[in-house]
Amino acid sequence: MSLEASQQLLTKAEKGEVQEQDFMESVRASLPYAYDLIARLTAELRSGATEFADNQTPPPSERERGQLLRALSSDAIRGTLERHFGIALAFQNCHRVAAFHPEARGGDTHTRFTSLRAQILNQSPELRDC
Repeated sequence: MSLEASQQLLTKAEKGEVQEQDFMESVRASLPYAYDLIARLTAELRSGATEFADNQTPPPSERERGQLLRALSSDAIRGTLERHFGIALAFQNCHRVAAFHPEARGGDTHTRFTSLRAQILNQSPELRDC
């Protein structure tokens, strides 16, 4: 299960009344490793030192890796995180996620990061089973 939705949130969803801020709170509470990692990358990006901020450190356990994979593999969760933090996310493997300024999507740096070549070059034997 990707999210631990409260009964109140489930009831809202059944009625069709889900506010993005309520959904974001469920994401934050359910996937704290993923949320905190993306918050950290956003802060690094906003420091202005680079065109993007990325994580190259594997998660401490499979539990955290699972949180990150769930967050980035769900269009609803990923989109909500992007809107909440005001960023564009890119993802290469089980832990290399990057935060870009939204207007950088499709630009040279973003295109290089998301290219087929970058994906191949980012592979290693340690990552093949993730």
